[in-house]
Amino acid sequence: MNGVLIIDKPSGRTSHNVVRDVRKLLGAKKVGHAGTLDPLATGVLTLCVNEATKLAQFFSNDDKDYRATMLLGVRTDTLDIEGEVLERCNPHLQTEEIKDVVEGFVGRIEQRVPKYSAVKFKGRPLYKWTRQGVDIEPPLRKVDLYHINVEEIGIPYVTFTVSCSKGTYIRSLCADIGDRLGCGACLSGLRRTRSGCFSEKDAISLEALADGEKAEILERRLIPIADALPGICNIAVDQDTADRIRKGYQPDCGVLNGKNAPLLEKEDLVKFALQDGRIIAVAKMLFSSEEVSLLSDGKQAAKILRVFN
Repeated sequence: MNGVLIIDKPSGRTSHNVVRDVRKLLGAKKVGHAGTLDPLATGVLTLCVNEATKLAQFFSNDDKDYRATMLLGVRTDTLDIEGEVLERCNPHLQTEEIKDVVEGFVGRIEQRVPKYSAVKFKGRPLYKWTRQGVDIEPPLRKVDLYHINVEEIGIPYVTFTVSCSKGTYIRSLCADIGDRLGCGACLSGLRRTRSGCFSEKDAISLEALADGEKAEILERRLIPIADALPGICNIAVDQDTADRIRKGYQPDCGVLNGKNAPLLEKEDLVKFALQDGRIIAVAKMLFSSEEVSLLSDGKQAAKILRVFN
């Protein structure tokens, strides 16, 4: 049993809780998530089952979409409503002012990682240092906010959607918006609506299923490994080449030349698969297709990143 599951995580549960539940339901040896969600958040949680755990690294760079609700006039230590309130005020703001400030964050911005986060310092998550009273300055990160749309303003609450790059903290975004507005703000609700090519319409709500049918439905909804990376070019190989790759062979130009594949650029990811669709490996191109055509057949053309049984 190998594949990818898209779970609709409920609020109040950690991503680890959901992983544990799915592992137990499926009787799987290995289940991992590809991008955690805070307990407060709901929505798209990508889980990799057994052999598919090798795919997790290829989901790590995925862009994401969120719908967030922000509470104006409240600052907390965790940057969301579940933390200790540090400051509180009554925001006196105009709707257009709020909209302009929120949507003005579109672009590349610098965010400070929350002190209550899983980002590690000296091998330990920041939240553990913080809970022990050790004050560590969290790192700054550059992230991209591709689109922000304010959907509703009912002061002190503001609901907006955002499309963003990996590593974006919506809690930090809300706090930064509050600082710019001068009243402070924290995150009060969050739903991830898309992660990479997976959206909330693909997600399974475990809470909506009867206990007796959960395992069967999860097995039926498993996305095969070969279908889990639709944006990566597929290159068909024969059984002999597949066996060689599994034994450590690095594909050379001779294997790639003549393959019916679109033009590739250096560092593009590719999938090597058998004619029946079974995936053999994911690799990174060392040269563009144009360069490969000019090199000798024995020159290594791609670097294998993951091999699948």
